Order: sequence, then C-alpha cells, then structure tokens
Amino acid sequence: MKFLRIILFPVVPIYYLITWFRNWLYDKGIKSSKSYDIPVICVGNLSTGGTGKTPMIEYLIRLLKDKKSVATLSRGYKRITEGYEIADQGTTADTIGDEPYQFYRKFKDIKVAVDGNRQNGIAQLLKLEDKPEVILLDDAYQHRKVKAGFNILLTAYYNLYSNDIVLPTGNLREPKSGAKRADVIVVTKCPADISESEKSKISKDLKIKPNQKLVFSSINYAEKVISSHSEIALQSLSEFTLVTGIANAKPLVEFLKNKGLKFDHLEFPDHYSFRINDIEELAKKELIITTEKDFVRLTDNESLESKLFYLPIEITIDRKDVFDDAIKSFVDY
Repeated sequence: MKFLRIILFPVVPIYYLITWFRNWLYDKGIKSSKSYDIPVICVGNLSTGGTGKTPMIEYLIRLLKDKKSVATLSRGYKRITEGYEIADQGTTADTIGDEPYQFYRKFKDIKVAVDGNRQNGIAQLLKLEDKPEVILLDDAYQHRKVKAGFNILLTAYYNLYSNDIVLPTGNLREPKSGAKRADVIVVTKCPADISESEKSKISKDLKIKPNQKLVFSSINYAEKVISSHSEIALQSLSEFTLVTGIANAKPLVEFLKNKGLKFDHLEFPDHYSFRINDIEELAKKELIITTEKDFVRLTDNESLESKLFYLPIEITIDRKDVFDDAIKSFVDY
C-alpha cells in the first residue's frame, strides 16, 4: 500500500487542483451552499479518518441535550440501506452504520438519522413534528452543499494536517487551506501531559487565524469494561483478546500495555464488517475486549454474548470553558 501511494505521487497535483478548485467555486458562491435557520454544527477533518469524530459528537450531545432537542446526521458508512433513515426500535448497525447506531444506543433522548445527501437529511429532520433544535453533522466538513453555521475541525496530535499532503500519496481529502473554514480547531488524542510550549508550536504549525479558536483534547479510557449484562474492572482482567476495527488502534493498545495487561490483538480494517467465519473464530476465545464501535457490530451474535466487553472512552478538552461557551453561544443555550 505504501509503495502504491509513492508511485501515485504524480496524481497528487491533479487531486490538489480539483479539490482546491471545488472549494474556490463554493467560496465565491459559484456553487451554492444551503444555510438553515436552526443551529447546524459540523464536525469533521481534512484527513481520511482516525481523528476522533465519534467522541467529539458524543461530547456535544452531552453538552447540549439537557436544554436542546438534538439530532445527529451521518452518512451511515457501510450500511446496507440507502437514502434517509432515522433510528427506531428496529434499527441495527447494518441499517444505519456502526457509529450512528452507537449514538442511538447511548442517547435515547436524541434523534439519530443518516443520509448521504445531507441537504435531504436535514430537510427530513425538519419535517418531523418534534423537529430538532440543533443538528450535529458527523463527518461533513467536505459536504459543502450544506453551509453549517459552526465548523469544528479535528486533527490528530500524531498526524497533524500541517504535516500531510493530499491523496493519494498523503491522507488529506482537500488542501490544508480548507482549515480556514473552521471556527474551532481541535487537536485530538494528545498526551495528557502536553506542555504549553508544545501547544504554542502546534498553533504556529497549524497557522491558526485570529478568528479561530484552538483547543487540545485527550482520550480518557474507563477503568472498567462493559458488556450487555455486566462490568469488569480492568485491573482484574487476566488474559484476553483485543479486537479492533478502527482507523488507529495504537493509543488503545498502548494504554492497555501500560496497565500491564496481557492480551493478543486481532486488528481489522476501520468499519470492518465481521463475517461468519470471523464470528466463529472469535467464539473460541475466552474473553474479548473491543471498542464501543466494534461492540455494536458484534453484540447481536449470541455466541459472543457472554464474553464480549467494550472499553468506554470520553474526551477531556483543555480550555473547556472556552470551547463550551463557543458552542453554547452559537446555539443560544
């Protein structure tokens, strides 16, 4: 794969020009974006994934849901359905995608919808009798047919967009200049002890504009794992199998190793659709620990019910008051 990316380097300028020109058309109003009367918050990135969009959406849900009617709208990556779908009692990870299904399972007091056409998805949500007061767009930074009122751009600490180039050799979906559309830039997955001098250096590297806010976030792993029926303290675990189907499992692996835990790691591609033979092999394991996103894809298999647990995560944001106040001010909280 790395070799293929290298030999495709001549395509990089072509991809750059196409995506830059597309953005220019939107910036100049030649291609139109639709705005909305209700607050629409977009969470996205410039890169191809692994920046922590799901924990950020969950953070925003927790921040707003007690005083505002909240809806999330995602594409529904790798779902078996098409068009607009809103989660209900018959919903599964297959019908709306793993991450939206995770939102639906955790937050029963919000609406969770999917639609590849974000304009249509918003239109359908606004037709509801109890229509939402705030819409959170998941992974929609490049969906410029919708003009979000507030853009949150995520970039991972270990892979800043300032150090990357566009596809196919790099990982950027669009040129770095696209960062200018962000109201807040969040450097995610930072070490808990990141220094002020390093934050200052990153701010310069990212070329933060005067109108933009920059905050840093870290992942907090729980001290227990959870199944559909019970909980186990991490430190009481003996040996287990770690199963991941996420973009970057390295931080999770390092966390578990630093805890002194013994495990073997089965690593699958991001958003992996587990097949029958995968389930059969996993059923032979004594104990399986996975991510919450993988858990919602695996939890309906009876053969895994007694041995499948996930490790919850949340994010901590430095300058939390600055970030929260910016969001609350936008939605008139």
